[in-house]
Amino acid sequence: MIASGASPGMQEQARKTARPSPEWLKRSVMYQMFLRAFTPEGTLTAAAKLPELAHLGVDIVYLCPICLQDDDLRQEFWSDRQRASGLNNPRNPYRVKDYFAVDPEYGTDVDLHAFIARAHALGMRVFLDVVYYHCGPTAVFLDEHPDYVKLGDDGRPVPGEWHFPVFNFDNSELREYLWGNMEYWVREFAVDGYRCDASDHVPLDFWEEAHRRLERVNPEIILFSESGRPEHQWQAFDLNYSYLFHKAAKAASGEINPRQSWGYTNRAFPEGAKLARFMDNHDIANDSGAARIETQLGAKGVEAMLAAIFAQDGIPMLYNGQEVADEAPHSIYGNLVVDWANGNTPAGMVRRFWLKQLCAIRHEERVLTDGTLTWLDHSGGATTLAFVRQDGDDRILVLVNLAATPATGQFAAPCNVTNQPLLVHHASLTADSFELGPHGYLFIK
Repeated sequence: MIASGASPGMQEQARKTARPSPEWLKRSVMYQMFLRAFTPEGTLTAAAKLPELAHLGVDIVYLCPICLQDDDLRQEFWSDRQRASGLNNPRNPYRVKDYFAVDPEYGTDVDLHAFIARAHALGMRVFLDVVYYHCGPTAVFLDEHPDYVKLGDDGRPVPGEWHFPVFNFDNSELREYLWGNMEYWVREFAVDGYRCDASDHVPLDFWEEAHRRLERVNPEIILFSESGRPEHQWQAFDLNYSYLFHKAAKAASGEINPRQSWGYTNRAFPEGAKLARFMDNHDIANDSGAARIETQLGAKGVEAMLAAIFAQDGIPMLYNGQEVADEAPHSIYGNLVVDWANGNTPAGMVRRFWLKQLCAIRHEERVLTDGTLTWLDHSGGATTLAFVRQDGDDRILVLVNLAATPATGQFAAPCNVTNQPLLVHHASLTADSFELGPHGYLFIK
């Protein structure tokens, strides 16, 4: 935290460096598990694929909210997309009724204990998802503490962006309640970190104090911000969302330039900041409906995008069923489930084997987690990514063609590489030029 007596110049200098975090974080592969879509049962007990995730190379399992959901039927307190889904389900995981209770839809306290213990035994950590911008309209504390939420002149809760009552962070008792909630799951269930929903809607000083308190319980606790705000990593958070590849179809078509986006983010965030790189998550899958990214880009297009994500600086994040090239529709509001049978198809088997290889390269080549990233100028177009990861004398050249058409190009400066590739698909390279097939890629030391 910046000292209160620091000069403006000292404060500016302090802001240029991200808060220190455990070394294991930057070397991790994260997997988002949305229980409702993960299995037909949608429970913690049924989510029995933890050994498979560990075998794949996953280090962190991040669970979407498991707290008791509000079941209020008044649709004025439903989000727009909740109503638009047509599923008529009031139970939204991001509209919480009781922050200290596991929702029976997912199981019991015993089931959560067992899930986390099993993950720990397999060498994985577990993050929970906390939702502190808003709560459900019948949250258990509202009768006794109506001032925990913002109230209008008529004494009614003020609705937020998604039509749920928003918390009143001017109330010190509310802050204590939520800090206590975060401490509870760490103390009682050995949770390793939190993904913090809509974190930029919550005062930054709340998160800063949360981190300080949680470190007393677990010195290696991680806070993961669903935000692209650089100031979040000054003191409060260890990891932020990166929006570099979240519009994957636009990146593949050239509508978004990943190099330019990376440059903007790299300049904005403090030195040493860590960003989650992903192309799919519960929001993207929900909003895309039947047109999942797998169907938009095809299996090889997704693999090219994942290759770029794993080679970038930051922490790669996989989503529910991505390891079997899942194309099934998902919804936050209903049990539309991962098509695990796809794992037995040629595309699914190739994806699982290939992702295991990609995770292994990520873990074995420290330059991909510790090294700098330098973009290479070339004539291959915006959908062809070319960069070098470097840590001392250790260097890896990465080429990825995000597009469905071949790409050829000349390097602006010679690139002398003689080693065998670590990962290659439809790619050839000389000192001065490259050729990449549709969705081709190359990692070479």
